[in-house]
Amino acid sequence: MTAANQSPDSPKHRSAGAVLDSHVHFWDPRRISYPWLSEAPPLNRSFTPDDFDAFRPRGTSVIFVEAGRAEQHAAAEIEWIRSESQQHPWIAGAVAHVPLEDPASAETMIRKYADDPFVVGVRRNIQDEPAGFTTGAGFRDGVRLLGEAGLPFDACVREHQLSELTELAEACPGTTIVLDHLGKPKSAAPGQSPWRQDLRRLAEHDNVVCKLSGVATEIDPSTPRPAVISLLHEVLNAFGAERCFYGSDWPVMTLATSYEDWFNLVRDALAAYPTATADAVLCTNAQRVYRASEIPSDDTHPELS
Repeated sequence: MTAANQSPDSPKHRSAGAVLDSHVHFWDPRRISYPWLSEAPPLNRSFTPDDFDAFRPRGTSVIFVEAGRAEQHAAAEIEWIRSESQQHPWIAGAVAHVPLEDPASAETMIRKYADDPFVVGVRRNIQDEPAGFTTGAGFRDGVRLLGEAGLPFDACVREHQLSELTELAEACPGTTIVLDHLGKPKSAAPGQSPWRQDLRRLAEHDNVVCKLSGVATEIDPSTPRPAVISLLHEVLNAFGAERCFYGSDWPVMTLATSYEDWFNLVRDALAAYPTATADAVLCTNAQRVYRASEIPSDDTHPELS
């Protein structure tokens, strides 16, 4: 996915405004256990806020999303990120892990996080769970509790789970559901999967929003840039730009692309939109959904180009 030539009035050539990257992970295996890293050798090392800060574009803040730590380290993960945010104020909030299928633990943790301004959402990663996992009464009760607490639910699913997620959205209308990574389509080619139809059905539920994130590691790395932009346009058209926002999935995305290339690709996809709409997708939509703190002024890092 190489950079394409841009018109002078495209978002890439506008003055950079604030950006809120809604999906960034940090981890340090020396501090916290991440069992899945043993299966991903290129990622099996520390990726910390200091590492991200070394190239962070000017004006960019982030939402940290739980990174698949061992279950018993869920609270420690958030406390580590909270402490890092003291040194890195561009960390605008955290999406924490909660075992939503466990009623007792879920209620205790949700009540705690509801009173914690640093925790802006909850994720229980369900992409590898068996069919029907989200239909369990305990899990759905947990998702409903999130709505009552004012916390969105980050849904990381694969494309075959989109229809099940649609049922969850219908069953939990008071909870905002944030679809991670476009629902992980396997291909950008038209007609290759039921992803498009299932995505449109999901988008009919106005309590669902979508991150423009994470697709680079799901599709063929040789996919032409215009095809990826077309994929993003399908999401923007299905949900409406007001229900979409930018995310990188750093550092997982580095398996397929660079931070700069993905960010510029998203901005290319927004070229046809008014400046205010593009700026909302890049910042204020996520800030609204996550009720994140104000994005700090920052002139210390270079703008992506």
